[in-house]
Amino acid sequence: MANLNIDSKETSVIGGLGMTRITVYDQKASPDGNQSGCPHVHAITTEAYYIVEGFGSVEFHDMEKGFYTVALTAGMFLQFPPNTVHRLVNTGKLVILGLMANAGLAENGDARIYFGENIDEDPDAYSAAVALVKKGLDGALERRDLSVKGYTRLVKLWSDDKDAYFKQLKRFIDKHQSTVPENKEKFQNFIENGPKLWAKKTEALLNQTSEEANDPIIQDIPKDLTLLGMCGVLHPIQNKAI
Repeated sequence: MANLNIDSKETSVIGGLGMTRITVYDQKASPDGNQSGCPHVHAITTEAYYIVEGFGSVEFHDMEKGFYTVALTAGMFLQFPPNTVHRLVNTGKLVILGLMANAGLAENGDARIYFGENIDEDPDAYSAAVALVKKGLDGALERRDLSVKGYTRLVKLWSDDKDAYFKQLKRFIDKHQSTVPENKEKFQNFIENGPKLWAKKTEALLNQTSEEANDPIIQDIPKDLTLLGMCGVLHPIQNKAI
């Protein structure tokens, strides 16, 4: 979902986490007037935000609570489970440290952008919409705008027709869930080389069957490196130099 070259052996940091500094898109307003990222969902990835600076909000949609918003300010931390549709909104130079379980899954299949039913249910149209990011920042913002146009209709349903809202939300979440079986082998590779590998190493140290002495990971995060994700400009923290 971003223009990242990520594999399971270079991505995870401590505990198999993925960590990325995110500057939420603020180059221009989206069609609903907000500076924001793309609304999207993950099927098996738990996600968390630590707010580094600025302020804004995150909009959530889930099958239990429906639509709700959480205000974000510097120093806050929040975590949310899979199958929660979410969109970041930037109202004041919002910068976030994003934490992802099973590092690399979101960039390799466990993410689906909400565009609305017409695009979501047409594989060719969906692929073309996702691929807009290949045109650079303008393409990333074009993709975001296309997404928000469909998303605005979902938000309106929350006010106008709750039954239709939950039906549409379930359709979208189920659509992404249906892709998990075809990605199972690939996802398993990230899990094996991420949290499972860290657990095995820890158990070996606990049982005194290992004297592992890996080199420290030291990485500057270059401010001029532009990687374009669903939420904004990304600076990923990885196990090897970018």
